[in-house]
Amino acid sequence: MPATTVRVTVAVPTYRRPGHLRELLPRLLDQAREVGADGRYAVDVLVVDNDPDGSGAAAAAGVRYVAEPTPGIAAVRNRALTEAADARLLAFIDDDERPADGWLAHLLRTWADSGAAAVSGRVLAEYAAEPDPWIRAGGFFVRRSMPTGTAIDVAACGNLLLDLDQVRALGVGFESALGLGGAEDTLFSRRLARAGGRMVWCDESAAVDQVPAERMTRAWVLTRAYSHGNATVLTDLRLTPGTAARLALRGRWAASGLLRVAAGAARWGWGVLRRSYRHQARGLRAVCRGAGMVGGAGGLVYEEYARSGRRWRLARVGAR
Repeated sequence: MPATTVRVTVAVPTYRRPGHLRELLPRLLDQAREVGADGRYAVDVLVVDNDPDGSGAAAAAGVRYVAEPTPGIAAVRNRALTEAADARLLAFIDDDERPADGWLAHLLRTWADSGAAAVSGRVLAEYAAEPDPWIRAGGFFVRRSMPTGTAIDVAACGNLLLDLDQVRALGVGFESALGLGGAEDTLFSRRLARAGGRMVWCDESAAVDQVPAERMTRAWVLTRAYSHGNATVLTDLRLTPGTAARLALRGRWAASGLLRVAAGAARWGWGVLRRSYRHQARGLRAVCRGAGMVGGAGGLVYEEYARSGRRWRLARVGAR
């Protein structure tokens, strides 16, 4: 354990969810006081609001609040990195999540034990209502779990602790071009791992993701599958230097996407014959994910978090 007090910033990206902030922030402040009780850690809570109207300001009274005018989650996360300039550690949690008991303490303990550049924790789903049997059978909101200390090479930012000394030394930041399309955390963590930053898992640290009714639909799940497939390819392209190498990668991803579409359609058909919700659901998700891969290989970018009517655009995607 560090001999001196370690400064920790807990950052909450937000966009027009003041009600969520009012539920989340008191819990974060409680955990900040808990881990700071013995003087080993000094924790402050930071809200980074991406709403130009500042809708989160009133709800964030009592914590540090900044507004980030550049649209997109990547800009918000980079602003959090900047605002945490005096901190050694930065923990991200989403505004629609709730930290389980000991969430922050477990992240800090795993970091102290491992010396890792990043520590990723579990995300558990809590449904606003009983899911449709098709949704439940597909297991779409079940996230990964593994023994604490397991080395990982990719991580989401919904429950993530960063050692900023190591992140800064390795020169890794969030890619602004992916701010409205998602996967900025995938690209960031893969770049961190490639640069030599070690990442480990913490299974005891859990954040509860509140799944609203509007996400518990087949349309939302299948759209998200397309988005994930699309982002997977775009992320890989940004990690691949050289025009020829990226051209070959596009071909491989297009072929892989088409195979996934075919296999998913076959699984869906089998599910219809067998009256299996699981096969139907997982098959259709594979079709949509494969279609997203094909689109990404062809330069079609799906902006899941676009704030206007347009969600698709063509772009020339290369390495940064």
